[in-house]
Amino acid sequence: MESNGLDVIAESERKGRAAQLFWPWFGSNVSVLGLSYGSFALGFGIGFWQALAAGIAGIVFSFLLCGCVAVAGKRGSAPTMVLSRAAFGVRGNRLPSAVSWVLTVGWETVLVTLATLATATVFDRLGWGGGTGTKAAALVVVAVLTVLAGVVGFDLIMRMQTAITVVTAVLTAVYIVLAADEIHWETVRALPAGSAQDVIGALVFLMTGFGLGWVNAAADYARYLPRRTPGRAVAGWTTFGASAAPVALLVFGLLLAGSSEKLNAAVAADPIGALTSVLPSWFLVPFALVAVLGLVGGAVLDIYSSGLALLAVGVRVPRPVAAALDGVLMIAGTVCIVFLSQDFLGSFTGFLTTLGVPVAGWCGVMLADVALRSRPYDDADLFAPAGRYGDVRWLPVAVLGGATAVGWGLVTNAAAGWLSWQGYLLGPLGLGGTSGRWATANLGVLATLALGFAVTLATQRGRVRAQEAAASSADADGETTPAPGSTRR
Repeated sequence: MESNGLDVIAESERKGRAAQLFWPWFGSNVSVLGLSYGSFALGFGIGFWQALAAGIAGIVFSFLLCGCVAVAGKRGSAPTMVLSRAAFGVRGNRLPSAVSWVLTVGWETVLVTLATLATATVFDRLGWGGGTGTKAAALVVVAVLTVLAGVVGFDLIMRMQTAITVVTAVLTAVYIVLAADEIHWETVRALPAGSAQDVIGALVFLMTGFGLGWVNAAADYARYLPRRTPGRAVAGWTTFGASAAPVALLVFGLLLAGSSEKLNAAVAADPIGALTSVLPSWFLVPFALVAVLGLVGGAVLDIYSSGLALLAVGVRVPRPVAAALDGVLMIAGTVCIVFLSQDFLGSFTGFLTTLGVPVAGWCGVMLADVALRSRPYDDADLFAPAGRYGDVRWLPVAVLGGATAVGWGLVTNAAAGWLSWQGYLLGPLGLGGTSGRWATANLGVLATLALGFAVTLATQRGRVRAQEAAASSADADGETTPAPGSTRR
């Protein structure tokens, strides 16, 4: 059981090489859900080559953002949402921590939901029953695996991700071989091209579905590396490990969805279960295994990071308890989606776009803060409101709030009626309003990311220099006070 919570990892516990970051990132993104993103991208009304370009750019760029944030982990050896205190202040950081917590709980709920639905679909095709009882049993199994790993912590997660990577990579390759006959290149090539706005919309959706869904947890695994580890290696292995599988899966997913209108439509209701329609019966059980393991791999990282984010908000419980609490919420959310919701894709799109905006703003501020720093973080001051990082840094908080307001004014969510208030700036800025051609481009995510980065880079250079010039507030023996959520002494 990992005892570390928000506290800085002790020098004696820092170990490994940057290359080891490949395993957790690859294992959490090798899910066959990546195939469904091909259908999601084509849903923007664009052609194959446009979707391919938008997909590769969106995946690689968004995970590069994760790689850059991960550098802060080896510099500070603390969770991402603790290191973010250097930019927002110790208590000012509670706002982005709350957003981060909602995002990670939401993502783990989505992944467990997909695993449950996929299992039910496979059982139904095998004639074993895919009704309420099967869904309930699948939910129990998936939830136990996810919550157990999140509660036990880092070492178990790293071991699980290595095993998940090997098993899912092999079985996914078998799926691709078996489904290859369903690809009809002439049909794919004949897909009509879409507008530039549609391409941008697909790119932004893929960014929020991949890297921007992980940036708020990107440093949580690099924090165990020795501080002498090269920053370029941390960024490189994080980016490579996270994007390698999604790029390959997206390409095949585009070919598969582009070859069949029926499959393309089915993916919207059951993104993973629909993929079983092209498989022989004998491979359905292995497919269920690869689907569930891949989704559990992502959910495990999310529940671990959501527990840390809950502690960063200010909830004073041990880290395992925080992970368990998030597990309860995850199960409740999954029950609502699986047994009550009729429109998974609409809810999913609204969730990604709406939370993607403030997360993009936080990411912009955090990236600029990381870029401005050249020295390790001061361990003790990350937990001291009176220290060099301050209590509440109002300018970064205001930048995040203002950039988010601009971003929400430039995105729309037609598939989720409860978000119809968004897009309020599209009309005043001459972009055609919520029914114009720019409505589906979701420019707000890119605008918020750019605003957060540019304003922070322009205004915080002097403050960062002053922080790094201040004398260290660490104890004479170099140890720091254990943080809330930690049981280490």
